[in-house]
Amino acid sequence: MTVRVQPPSGQPPATDPCAAYPLHVVRYRVLISGRVQGVFFRDTCRRLAEQYGVAGWVRNLPDGRVEAVFEGPADDVGRLVDWAHTGPRLAAVDDVAVQPEPPEGLSAFRLR
Repeated sequence: MTVRVQPPSGQPPATDPCAAYPLHVVRYRVLISGRVQGVFFRDTCRRLAEQYGVAGWVRNLPDGRVEAVFEGPADDVGRLVDWAHTGPRLAAVDDVAVQPEPPEGLSAFRLR
Protein backbone atom coordinates (compact mmCIF):
# COMPACT_ATOMS: atom_id res chain seq x y z
CA MET A 1 0.00 0.00 0.00
CA THR A 2 1.34 3.40 -0.92
CA VAL A 3 0.44 6.36 1.25
CA ARG A 4 0.28 9.73 -0.45
CA VAL A 5 1.23 12.78 1.55
CA GLN A 6 -0.53 16.02 0.63
CA PRO A 7 2.20 18.33 -0.73
CA PRO A 8 2.34 22.08 -0.18
CA SER A 9 0.30 23.93 -2.81
CA GLY A 10 1.62 23.69 -6.34
CA GLN A 11 3.95 20.71 -5.76
CA PRO A 12 3.39 17.15 -7.03
CA PRO A 13 2.24 14.50 -4.51
CA ALA A 14 5.03 12.76 -2.58
CA THR A 15 5.16 9.13 -1.51
CA ASP A 16 5.54 8.47 2.22
CA PRO A 17 8.97 6.78 2.49
CA CYS A 18 7.92 4.94 5.68
CA ALA A 19 5.16 3.11 3.82
CA ALA A 20 7.71 1.07 1.85
CA TYR A 21 9.21 -0.54 4.96
CA PRO A 22 7.62 -3.59 6.61
CA LEU A 23 6.26 -3.38 10.13
CA HIS A 24 8.70 -4.09 12.94
CA VAL A 25 8.24 -7.78 13.81
CA VAL A 26 8.88 -9.00 17.36
CA ARG A 27 8.60 -12.34 19.13
CA TYR A 28 7.99 -12.96 22.83
CA ARG A 29 7.76 -16.17 24.84
CA VAL A 30 5.26 -15.60 27.65
CA LEU A 31 4.74 -17.76 30.76
CA ILE A 32 1.51 -17.05 32.64
CA SER A 33 0.83 -18.40 36.14
CA GLY A 34 -2.20 -18.39 38.38
CA ARG A 35 -5.61 -19.89 37.68
CA VAL A 36 -5.04 -20.03 33.93
CA GLN A 37 -5.99 -23.58 32.96
CA GLY A 38 -9.60 -24.67 32.57
CA VAL A 39 -10.76 -21.06 32.08
CA PHE A 40 -10.60 -20.85 28.24
CA PHE A 41 -7.25 -19.06 28.36
CA ARG A 42 -5.82 -20.86 25.31
CA ASP A 43 -8.93 -20.52 23.15
CA THR A 44 -9.38 -16.84 23.99
CA CYS A 45 -5.69 -16.27 23.31
CA ARG A 46 -6.00 -17.96 19.92
CA ARG A 47 -9.05 -15.91 18.95
CA LEU A 48 -7.36 -12.63 19.94
CA ALA A 49 -4.13 -13.56 18.15
CA GLU A 50 -6.09 -14.26 14.97
CA GLN A 51 -8.01 -10.99 15.39
CA TYR A 52 -4.77 -8.99 15.79
CA GLY A 53 -2.90 -10.85 13.04
CA VAL A 54 -0.34 -12.33 15.44
CA ALA A 55 1.30 -15.72 14.76
CA GLY A 56 2.62 -18.21 17.32
CA TRP A 57 1.18 -20.80 19.65
CA VAL A 58 -0.20 -21.40 23.15
CA ARG A 59 -0.20 -24.49 25.38
CA ASN A 60 -0.88 -25.69 28.91
CA LEU A 61 2.16 -26.79 30.93
CA PRO A 62 2.09 -29.72 33.39
CA ASP A 63 2.86 -27.35 36.30
CA GLY A 64 -0.41 -25.41 35.78
CA ARG A 65 1.05 -22.48 33.83
CA VAL A 66 0.24 -21.46 30.27
CA GLU A 67 3.06 -20.87 27.79
CA ALA A 68 2.62 -18.80 24.64
CA VAL A 69 4.72 -17.44 21.81
CA PHE A 70 3.53 -14.27 20.10
CA GLU A 71 5.16 -13.13 16.86
CA GLY A 72 4.14 -10.27 14.62
CA PRO A 73 3.90 -6.49 14.46
CA ALA A 74 5.18 -4.95 17.70
CA ASP A 75 1.95 -3.10 18.53
CA ASP A 76 -0.25 -6.16 18.03
CA VAL A 77 2.07 -8.46 19.97
CA GLY A 78 2.09 -5.84 22.73
CA ARG A 79 -1.72 -6.00 22.90
CA LEU A 80 -1.58 -9.76 23.46
CA VAL A 81 1.14 -9.45 26.11
CA ASP A 82 -0.97 -6.81 27.89
CA TRP A 83 -4.04 -9.06 27.67
CA ALA A 84 -2.07 -11.98 29.18
CA HIS A 85 -1.78 -10.00 32.44
CA THR A 86 -5.54 -10.40 32.98
CA GLY A 87 -6.58 -13.22 30.63
CA PRO A 88 -10.19 -14.23 30.07
CA ARG A 89 -12.96 -13.44 32.54
CA LEU A 90 -12.58 -16.60 34.67
CA ALA A 91 -8.77 -16.44 34.91
CA ALA A 92 -6.83 -15.16 37.92
CA VAL A 93 -3.35 -14.26 36.66
CA ASP A 94 -0.65 -14.11 39.35
CA ASP A 95 2.45 -13.57 37.24
CA VAL A 96 3.52 -13.04 33.64
CA ALA A 97 7.13 -13.58 32.54
CA VAL A 98 8.04 -12.20 29.12
CA GLN A 99 11.20 -13.23 27.25
CA PRO A 100 12.11 -11.67 23.87
CA GLU A 101 13.28 -14.08 21.17
CA PRO A 102 14.38 -13.71 17.55
CA PRO A 103 11.39 -13.93 15.15
CA GLU A 104 11.13 -17.19 13.20
CA GLY A 105 8.73 -16.08 10.46
CA LEU A 106 5.65 -17.91 11.77
CA SER A 107 2.51 -17.44 9.70
CA ALA A 108 -0.35 -18.77 11.87
CA PHE A 109 -1.43 -19.16 15.49
CA ARG A 110 -1.95 -22.65 16.88
CA LEU A 111 -3.13 -24.38 20.03
CA ARG A 112 -0.64 -26.94 21.30
